[in-house]
Amino acid sequence: MTTDARANVAGAPPGAQAVTRALRLLHCFRDNAGELSASQLARRMELSPSTAHRLARTLVAAGFLEQDAHTARYRLGPSVAELGQLSLHQRGMHRAAPELDALARTTGATADLAIRDGGHAVILVGGSVNAASGLGLRRPLHSTALGKVLLGWARPGGRQLDELPPLRAHTDRTITELADLRAELERVREAGYALNEGESAYGVRTVAVPVLDAAGHAHAALAVRSTPDALTDERLPWFVARAQSCARALEVLLLPPSQRHSPTDAG
Repeated sequence: MTTDARANVAGAPPGAQAVTRALRLLHCFRDNAGELSASQLARRMELSPSTAHRLARTLVAAGFLEQDAHTARYRLGPSVAELGQLSLHQRGMHRAAPELDALARTTGATADLAIRDGGHAVILVGGSVNAASGLGLRRPLHSTALGKVLLGWARPGGRQLDELPPLRAHTDRTITELADLRAELERVREAGYALNEGESAYGVRTVAVPVLDAAGHAHAALAVRSTPDALTDERLPWFVARAQSCARALEVLLLPPSQRHSPTDAG
């Protein structure tokens, strides 16, 4: 059964398959693919070129895609850009950039802010966001400090650990067993921060802390990334303290008073 067929869930409302296909087509551009032809979209979606072309033309009419008049290839349209900017502003992420810049200058490291999207941490603001394209990074939860924070302080009702995609190894230090990940998250919650010890890439060490809401759940995760030579065990408490101070400032900037975490609350 193809991915598209699996998406056509029994009992779904009329038109659900078309909506699912349209969203999957937009996701084809998620990896910064640039412009794609109808045949490339068809291969990525396991559809016929004619079906992919019809879907793409529908999205062009709605402003979610544009088609180059000379090459006939498709790219993301203005409606996607508008909604993306609206989402960032509604989340208050535009207010986070100065705080992250200040943290990066103080620590000499890369500072990032991420939210959870399914099995991934998505960096929306910070030094890892590509200045030319505006794209951040989508990273698996299990192999990053950001992801461990988002899992460790997850909201109830979110995807459970056993619902995550397979825990793929990126280095020989990556956690690949659920039992080990559960134990790691217990340590993370007890310590109040998470570490990435070369688990996503060699030569990288990252510390991350939660930006908490009033219920003590992660509204976002804040990370400071450097090298093991700079972010040493001796200096780790210094980095953690500055990351936590920035996280508290972001709680004020990103959340209304009624939803802010109280330092006296548990969690």
